[in-house]
Amino acid sequence: MFCGSSGRFQLALLFCGLLCLETAPAARALDNQTAASAHPVVIELFTSEGCSSCPPADVILEKLDSFQPIAGAQLIVLSEHVTYWDQLGWKDPNSAQMFTDRQNAYESQLGLKEPYTPQMIVDGTDVVNIDAIAKLEGVLNKAKDEPKVGVRLGAVTIDPSNPAVLRAHVEADVNSAKHNAEVYLAVALDRVESQVLRGENGGKHLVHVAVAQQLTRVGKLPKGKNFAQDVELKLKPGEDPKNLRVIAFVQESGPGKLLGAALWKSGQ
Repeated sequence: MFCGSSGRFQLALLFCGLLCLETAPAARALDNQTAASAHPVVIELFTSEGCSSCPPADVILEKLDSFQPIAGAQLIVLSEHVTYWDQLGWKDPNSAQMFTDRQNAYESQLGLKEPYTPQMIVDGTDVVNIDAIAKLEGVLNKAKDEPKVGVRLGAVTIDPSNPAVLRAHVEADVNSAKHNAEVYLAVALDRVESQVLRGENGGKHLVHVAVAQQLTRVGKLPKGKNFAQDVELKLKPGEDPKNLRVIAFVQESGPGKLLGAALWKSGQ
């Protein structure tokens, strides 16, 4: 549960500055790539508005999402807000026990001692900490070069009934890995702004991207099989259909390695 030191703040902010200055050409290049040519890499950030070390990591995630600095990769980010900071002065409005449980499962699967924030997990296998952010580029390039299962997310519609219902069609190519896998659908808010009133970040105005609201297992992908299914999910009350992202991904049980992913954003 521990947060990082102020030295991590400086390193994280320096990294963000480098991204801003050096990666705009890469972002423009990604705009011209087709989904088939850009290899998806999923970056999960476990974070909390109650942790003073988390805002720099939130900024890094936003820069990775906006600038797409890894040539040939589609960086698909997901911000998962945990609950164990909620009792220390500020209850994160986007925290949920499902994300705390997911992080705990990763800690067990990856042999880590305890959960903490901020923590990035890349494709379910590599952990990147803010105090070692310099290794992130190498981790992302390695993940980009891993073989992926093709995942497609289409026919996404939102029925504005009360409650609103999201419908989508999810497909995944044949699972050629050695292990069975599961198919998930994550619903996230594209952008969230929050004015923190109390706790370690009291008085700060925070901005988050891809803030997970739901994470639902929608099917299985056994080895040697493919997957195709229509999915229907109820949205949370008050969620703006114009401020949503949907991420479909295939992951080995555990949670284990992410084998493939696809992203849909409202307005695109």
